[in-house]
Amino acid sequence: MTSDVPKMIRIEALAARHEPPAPGPLPLPAATLIDRYERLASAIVSDVLREHALLDQAFPGTLAALRPGRTVAGFAFTVKSAPNTRISGEMTIRGAMLDALPADAFVVWDTSSDTRGTMWGGVMTATVVAKGVRGAIIDGGIRDTAQIAAKDFPVWYRYRSPNGSLGRCQITHYQIPVKVGDVFVRPGDLVVGDADGAVCVPRELLVPVLERAEQIAGDEERIFAWVEEGQSIAEITGRGGYF
Repeated sequence: MTSDVPKMIRIEALAARHEPPAPGPLPLPAATLIDRYERLASAIVSDVLREHALLDQAFPGTLAALRPGRTVAGFAFTVKSAPNTRISGEMTIRGAMLDALPADAFVVWDTSSDTRGTMWGGVMTATVVAKGVRGAIIDGGIRDTAQIAAKDFPVWYRYRSPNGSLGRCQITHYQIPVKVGDVFVRPGDLVVGDADGAVCVPRELLVPVLERAEQIAGDEERIFAWVEEGQSIAEITGRGGYF
């Protein structure tokens, strides 16, 4: 005899991914993880993530690095905003968000595809630099470019505009999972950015990705040395090298 009681849709696994608890303890000291990841290229980290069958960890190539001269790493602090003509309340949530930013954070800002305003500028930069924030990915607009550059603060952004955010867009949430391009980012994941772009490393894979990437970086040093020695392509590939 079958029951006529409807079966509820099961959403526990989805909720656990999209509404995770606060990040757990790190497997290594934060300073150690940041220092070692900043010695690696984002391309190598991306290759290792591919070995874990993670093909959507690189942020969109449409995001440009304002100062592409160095590699920077930090722990994702997520912000969500959306186009909105409402003004009241913006400064309240923005202030709370800034107060919540810890040292070693890497801001990841999902603007809900906003194209009219800017969510990042000179005062924001000065504020977060004083707090020890490592960098920012803004999937939208920035302004006060000279002021950001003067602080040597690493920012990846989609466009520049003189337009501010008030009356054009508004923060809705922070420290929630966000999606930028194809990348699903949770608070506490690790972001690595350089001249090639930026990638997101899931928190649970921080050590295995790091150790494998360090191994590959060492292998590539040997391959470059073989090339400099004048070894042939056949010799290099025969020794396990690649191009």
